[in-house]
Amino acid sequence: MKPEIAERLNKLPPYLFAELDKMKNKKLEEGVEVIDFGVGDPDLPTPPPIVEAMKNAVEKVENQKYPSYEGMLKFREAASNFYKRRKGVKISPDEIIALIGSKEGIAHLPLAYVDKGDVVLCPDPGYPVYPSCTILAGGTPYYMPLKEENGFLPNFEEIPNDVVKKAKIMFLNYPNNPTSAVVDKNFIKTAVDFCIDNGIILAHDAAYSEITFGVKAESFLSYGYENIIEFNSLSKTYNMTGWRIGYAAGDIDVIKALLKVKTNIDSGVFQAIQEAGTFAMNECDEWIDKNNAVYKNRAEKLVKGLKNIGLNVEMPKATFYVWCRVPEGYTSMEFAKMLLDKTGVLVTPGIGFGECGEYYVRFALTRDEEVIEKAIEKLSEL
Repeated sequence: MKPEIAERLNKLPPYLFAELDKMKNKKLEEGVEVIDFGVGDPDLPTPPPIVEAMKNAVEKVENQKYPSYEGMLKFREAASNFYKRRKGVKISPDEIIALIGSKEGIAHLPLAYVDKGDVVLCPDPGYPVYPSCTILAGGTPYYMPLKEENGFLPNFEEIPNDVVKKAKIMFLNYPNNPTSAVVDKNFIKTAVDFCIDNGIILAHDAAYSEITFGVKAESFLSYGYENIIEFNSLSKTYNMTGWRIGYAAGDIDVIKALLKVKTNIDSGVFQAIQEAGTFAMNECDEWIDKNNAVYKNRAEKLVKGLKNIGLNVEMPKATFYVWCRVPEGYTSMEFAKMLLDKTGVLVTPGIGFGECGEYYVRFALTRDEEVIEKAIEKLSEL
């Protein structure tokens, strides 16, 4: 007889992308050619100079030992310089820690602050890790609707007072996954003021801050650091998803609390990867521009094709996602399954990001223009 798993695991919904993999693999086993617009994993390779920096770093004996928990000083200095150069934000390396991908820091933050009965404010639709890490920490997610008619922004005034009083953390993510929405300085100031006034930590997931088309993604640290922690990643910026390298920056007390969790249950980032990441942030700005040009062209081609088919979709201003309304008569899952069954095109059903994601699907711009054209041809046959 085996013991039952913890109740906290029973509370977790199935992880969306694991379910998509099952659907995809089933079709592949049936011999279907699948065009995968599901998971946001860049098809563009890591820039060769970064790979070369990694090769050199691996050979160094000092990099083959246990790394520090907070990260190498030169990595944190590179992140500090990156923020000053790209975002106009001055932040000390002492207010930055390296992470094994930003997901690690996001998932561990509630362990530092959330007790049973506490609330975490989560965007809906949003990255599934926000509510999941809340549940694993013993807290309760409260979902803030992101509606199209409101520009996919939360309305803080609609959050009940009793919820605000119990809230410890608010997760936000702009440029936004999955909607691709962006925000202006007025919204950032409103969000920062709301969290400071109510003693809430504003945890901003800035993973897509460098993938923009004609707009600038402002850092939430532009208005100071009080109660704010911003998570950033090299995964999307430099096509380094498999490398697992990111960092957190912001309020020194919040950074220290997250680091305390990390030192007890985690390890530091492999130093060779930190050296490669340091090189990327110091020397590879031009690759960001190259990536954005590629994603913009793909987005224009995909959006034009979807509109010609008759779907309700707009050109994104940022991220490498296209957020598309499904036709009337379908749920997001029904529409996604129909596309996969009849055309072999795999998209992400919006319901996987929360109830407010229903009646949308997400296309990831991680396939080249030739593949996008092929997908549009297949969809046109419907």
